[in-house]
Amino acid sequence: MKSKKVKEFRLGELFCGPGGLAYAAVNSQIADSEYKIIHKWANDYDLDTCKTYTRNICPDDPESVICGDVRKLDIEPLGDIDALAFGFPCNDFSVVGEQKGFNGTFGPLYSYGIKVLKRYKPLWFLAENVGGLKSANEGKAFEKIKEDMIEAGYRIYPNLYKFEQYGVPQARHRMIIVGIRADLPYEFKIPSPEPYKNIDVTCKTALEVPPIPKDVANNELTKQSHQVVERLKYIKPGQNAFTADIPEELQLKVKGAKISQIYKRLDPTKPAYTVTGSGGGGTHIYHYDEPRALTNRERARLQTFPDDYVFEGSKESVRKQIGMAVPQNGARVIFEAILKTFAGIPYESIDAYTGNDD
Repeated sequence: MKSKKVKEFRLGELFCGPGGLAYAAVNSQIADSEYKIIHKWANDYDLDTCKTYTRNICPDDPESVICGDVRKLDIEPLGDIDALAFGFPCNDFSVVGEQKGFNGTFGPLYSYGIKVLKRYKPLWFLAENVGGLKSANEGKAFEKIKEDMIEAGYRIYPNLYKFEQYGVPQARHRMIIVGIRADLPYEFKIPSPEPYKNIDVTCKTALEVPPIPKDVANNELTKQSHQVVERLKYIKPGQNAFTADIPEELQLKVKGAKISQIYKRLDPTKPAYTVTGSGGGGTHIYHYDEPRALTNRERARLQTFPDDYVFEGSKESVRKQIGMAVPQNGARVIFEAILKTFAGIPYESIDAYTGNDD
């Protein structure tokens, strides 16, 4: 296998979502270097998501985005790539939920990424999932995934990234595995959060600086009932429906588990809690000051999408897309570390952390 010097990495993507990873990848750059990443092809099963990706990542090449079930995807016509990104579905690995792991519908889907690695042998890959991946199936799922990546011919570098430490205004912890083809002489190192420690990652700054333009896309207000508005008036920043002092007639009549994010207001002095795709039953993210849920554009800001990144589909569809995305500012840190690795440019690094946080 030839190991020519590649400076322009053609990127393929499975489970591409609305383009958080792709936007980070194609906008990654290192000073005084020709190394960069370009889009080659992508796949996702959701039509709105594919439209969002196409609009923002490859408007001049819509046919490069294949919309359909990965289990029916013919990988032969996709074309050679130098890099692969796959944020394989996390539903069955998340600690929020039943954590079915490999026993769920979504758990085994990572294997399609392995299939592409074996077929195209890209120089490197980036795989992303929730922090709970490490504990799914009593830790066996994570071990199996790592074994399969190594068996496909890669040295792997897993790390639990806490994105709020990398300039993202949101407490979002994700397991990201970087793989470099085993025959190559490059050694990836986990980028240090130290260069980002002075970035203001409070949600208030993210939502207010600069102000969100009045005419920006995806900024429709969510309708709240009179009762929800009245309830929110009693919930202080950082509190939820169960920790606030709420009059009895406005309290939730819930038996069993009291989920901490139900009607939870943001704390303006801290990063946001994790943005998810949910929204019903009080699971929207709620503004620290106003008695309302965040708009999709505000949620996109917490995910570090620029204001001109337009999401396609209904308000509910957009909410789900944003919640499933990878914050592009955090992903860019990792992509730029990969580029520096291949360019031979040193950067500040740390030992990997693979704790069980989600």
